[in-house]
Amino acid sequence: MHIAVWSGPRNISTALMYSFASRKDVYAIDEPFYAHYLAQTGLLHPMRDDILASQSQDSAAIIEEICAQRTDGRHIYHKHMTHHMLPSIPLDWLSRVKNVFLIRHPSQVIASFAKKHQNPKLSDLGYERQVELFDHILASGTTPIVIDGHDLQSDPEPVLKRLCSALELAFSNDMLTWASGGKSCDGIWAKHWYGSVHASTGFRAPSQASVALSPELQALEAQAMPFYSYMNTYCLK
Repeated sequence: MHIAVWSGPRNISTALMYSFASRKDVYAIDEPFYAHYLAQTGLLHPMRDDILASQSQDSAAIIEEICAQRTDGRHIYHKHMTHHMLPSIPLDWLSRVKNVFLIRHPSQVIASFAKKHQNPKLSDLGYERQVELFDHILASGTTPIVIDGHDLQSDPEPVLKRLCSALELAFSNDMLTWASGGKSCDGIWAKHWYGSVHASTGFRAPSQASVALSPELQALEAQAMPFYSYMNTYCLK
């Protein structure tokens, strides 16, 4: 089975990848289109040169690689950033994988993202592209799975059990914990972005503190909210 998980940045997506990678029957792939995205857009992300050198920039070759079967029989988990899926990348391969959409409230995403990336824009957060990909799959006659990062943090075991059931995959207690530190599945950019999750050994309860955003970031939250609210109507409960 191929499981493609679609989210924006700072969506608890790395923790979910670690959860699945903790299973003995899963092989995880971290953001395979990142180098392609940087090459095509020319964006100056942290560690740009290292990322470009670490991955293929050929979208057709990437699709072929990530959709190949494992000789060891393990399921393949793809962690994808929705904004990496540029319009030039064909989407026909989405019918070959089970698609999961991971969402998170914009206030939490923006507060976290702004600590690592100055002056974020809506396109940096992936909300609009997430809805476009979701609607593309929905139009094909399949309703993708949607889970919320807040639910995952608040009560991970029942959320993971519902997710596994929707995937027709047996739940494993291995998904609830992992060793601290980096993982073999990490992209090379982990040293810049993954410090918090590297210090973790499981899903952390969400912070109860209110999020204080600047007026500019509040405006960004207002732009993102309609996309989040739409996806939330499909969330597994």
